[in-house]
Parts: sequence; structure tokens; C-alpha cells
Amino acid sequence: MPKRYCMNLFGTIWARDTSWIDCDVINHERIHTAQQRELLFIPFYILYVIEWLFRLIQFRNWDKAYINISFEREAYAHGHDHSYLKNRKLYSFLKYLKHPH
Repeated sequence: MPKRYCMNLFGTIWARDTSWIDCDVINHERIHTAQQRELLFIPFYILYVIEWLFRLIQFRNWDKAYINISFEREAYAHGHDHSYLKNRKLYSFLKYLKHPH
């Protein structure tokens, strides 16, 4: 895995170098864990890849496709809000399907 990247697999964070991971990154990954749980894990990964492929066709750019995945948009939008998960409604990522940037 490249440096300054991490991956959330079934609620565990994997990274080659953890020196850059702060409380906002951990909160971002916790939001992904909540998304995974509500979709029962495997469907989350299937939907994530399908949406990424759709966004890749839409934007023709790997990074722009990634940043516009609804799961990522929710996590980036609220990664700094450490109380977000206490009040987060189920399937909140759905509102990020519309209006990609």
C-alpha cells in the first residue's frame, strides 16, 4: 500500500505508515465502518466498486472518481466532526449520490 493511504477492511484500519493518521482520519474511517455495518459489509464493498466504476466512466479520472463516491463524500464531509456518528441516520451516504463535484 502506498504511503499516506489507509484502507478500512471490515472495521479495521490498515496502513503501511501510520505516522500521518490523526483523529480526523480515524473518524473518517469510523464513518466507513458505520457504512459497512449498515450494509452488512460485503454489499458495501460491492456497491463501493460499482459506484467507483460509474464515477470513473463519468469523470474519466481516477482521483475524481474516488472523491465522488458517495461513501467517501460523506466521510470527508464529516471526518472533522467527531460527534457526527452519535447522530448519524442510517444510510446517510445516499444523499451524497446526487450532485457530484
